[in-house]
Amino acid sequence: MSNIGSDNWAQELATENDSKNLAFIDKALETGRINAEAAEYLNALYSDSMSWFREIFYVLGKCFGAPKAAVAKYDYATDTVLDDNIRIADINPLSPYIVNHRLDMDPMRNQFFTSSAGHKIDLSVSSIVTVIVGAQKSVKRALDKITGKYYDDYIRDVAHAAHDVLVSHGREASARAISDKIRETFRQRFITDASETVLGLIGRGHEKIAADLVRALDKIEKPHLRLQDVWRVKCLFDLIPQARTFIERLYEMMPERIISNRDKFYDMANPRNYRDAKIILNIGHGTSVIPMEIICQVRTFFGFESKTHDVYEAARKSKNVKSDNMEAQLANYMENGVKSYNRMICDCLSDLFERVGWNILYSRNNNVSIFEGFPHECKLYYPQKVLDNIIEKLDDAIENEVFYIENAPTKLSRGQVSKIFRYMARFVLIAAMPYMQRDWTMPPNSQSEKLFNFVMNEIQRYYKKQ
Repeated sequence: MSNIGSDNWAQELATENDSKNLAFIDKALETGRINAEAAEYLNALYSDSMSWFREIFYVLGKCFGAPKAAVAKYDYATDTVLDDNIRIADINPLSPYIVNHRLDMDPMRNQFFTSSAGHKIDLSVSSIVTVIVGAQKSVKRALDKITGKYYDDYIRDVAHAAHDVLVSHGREASARAISDKIRETFRQRFITDASETVLGLIGRGHEKIAADLVRALDKIEKPHLRLQDVWRVKCLFDLIPQARTFIERLYEMMPERIISNRDKFYDMANPRNYRDAKIILNIGHGTSVIPMEIICQVRTFFGFESKTHDVYEAARKSKNVKSDNMEAQLANYMENGVKSYNRMICDCLSDLFERVGWNILYSRNNNVSIFEGFPHECKLYYPQKVLDNIIEKLDDAIENEVFYIENAPTKLSRGQVSKIFRYMARFVLIAAMPYMQRDWTMPPNSQSEKLFNFVMNEIQRYYKKQ
């Protein structure tokens, strides 16, 4: 048993836990709960856990540099930082922790602030990134996922793929029967070799479609490979462009390590209205693939997301509640998170209005502005035709004086006014989240709020056409 007083107690604790996890995996293999292929994958994820945890440190250090504050323990259940700072040497895979870093490549750095009495400056948006490093996922939970949800999805995908191939070859009569047979066979034991198993089920008479069938089945991700969050990190940013800058920085610094990436900040299809971005990074060495999940989320939205477990439980326990109604309740709750975040974006827009205008005047002679390259042109963006359409309509609105600059220190040309509003519109496009409730708008009490509504209404039209 590990000795807390020893200099190497964190490593000893991790090693002890590795042994327990590997024994648990061996038992699952012996009892037939998983097969040798899945066991081999799990053994890699749960062996030498301290080494993989150090790889997480390496990635965070490479991207953010040294922590900007003390490292503290974190409690998942209450979503609180424990009043217990810890030494770097004592960090181990069994306990989550939280730490603040700074995004040096932040495209919004020092751009948003509010002035109060006595010329005190308060940052409205900071470059600080709060990083929650999760403990190693429980091996029991990992096995439950592999043999439960992930395996159910795998069986469904295999059955659908076989059905589609048979139908495409005019075998409609046998497609349904084969699909049912696949579900029945795969339920009897844990199977990951879909091609061999399905070919054995269809028997003779289908030789001509074997190649197409194998091609389709080999594309389906195996249930154990869907487990990608044994090692996981959540990064909380103030603004979406900061998160996207971080993602692009990962691609620039370690492209060979990126397994997959998805950006759901604009997602309108998720029934629970969940918004984030996810990167799966390989922290393994050589031929071994050890996935690490990095969730990127905005701080405001995280405040709502962290409370959804209570909302979900309340909805689930309600009498006569249907699952689709539960999804609707959660989606409406998360929409409040979208609105709260967008209100902050609108406040930032108000703060930028005068400052951008002044900088355009200042740069009249040399055509150089401190706002050049801000916000950062991100590749994860709306299609160009959407942007062009919004700019065209915006120019028409400026010409008709729907939008105009108030209290300008000097008379502005039409080109200067257009440059200011185009800049502001681009900021809304890159920073705001579209609404699921498409009739909701900001109270139009100012130019910034009117412009915000104008841009977001155009975005809603784009989604209606999808």
